[in-house]
Amino acid sequence: MRAALLIQRGGAGEAPREERFELDFEPGESVLDGLRRLRVSADATLAFRYACLNANACKECMMLLDGRVIYACTARLEPREMRLAPLPNKVLLRDLATVIAPPDERL
Repeated sequence: MRAALLIQRGGAGEAPREERFELDFEPGESVLDGLRRLRVSADATLAFRYACLNANACKECMMLLDGRVIYACTARLEPREMRLAPLPNKVLLRDLATVIAPPDERL
């Protein structure tokens, strides 16, 4: 199967741009699996967050998929065009990476 990921790229203070990546995947693979593979094989500068200490508990890989908030570790790749963007109500670091923890919880 093949998915097309349209990923919002750019950093804080930059005009966002969209970049398209196509990748093959097996049924059941997560969006996070696809992003990790893209970073290794297509673009090492692709920024996103994940920790995977306890699935669906760390909130590190939260992002928008087609305008809906998802965890990239639990959302599944599908054979279609999937639009990924950073969380709109968080401070953007770069690409899909945002500041997750509230200021009083950061060390």
